[in-house]
Amino acid sequence: VQVVESGGGLVQPGTSLRLSCAVSGLTLDTAAVGWFRQAPGKEREEISCITNDDSTSVFADSVKGRFTFARDNAKNTRDLQMNNLNPEDTAVYFCAVRSGRYCKPWDAMDYRGKGTLVTVSS
Repeated sequence: VQVVESGGGLVQPGTSLRLSCAVSGLTLDTAAVGWFRQAPGKEREEISCITNDDSTSVFADSVKGRFTFARDNAKNTRDLQMNNLNPEDTAVYFCAVRSGRYCKPWDAMDYRGKGTLVTVSS
């Protein structure tokens, strides 16, 4: 199973960016997908998780109301739509997948990507 993130880059505050989590070797309707991020000098934090049947999605308070999920079954991806970005969102964003319904902490996820860098700066 491979997990590959893409879509990162340099953007200005107040703009939007969409990250993609592409998974091969595992059908995402059997797995929970979590997005994590690690800002410079800080610990990695979980910012969102969507259950295997897409019935429940959870977002950290720091991104609630600004970030949402988007699903592409044909490409087997779970994308993270990020709106109204601010400099505090600057981080490496990681996607991780776990067979089953719910996410777990980073080290307990089954498959983890290498991350994509998002920089929010004017």
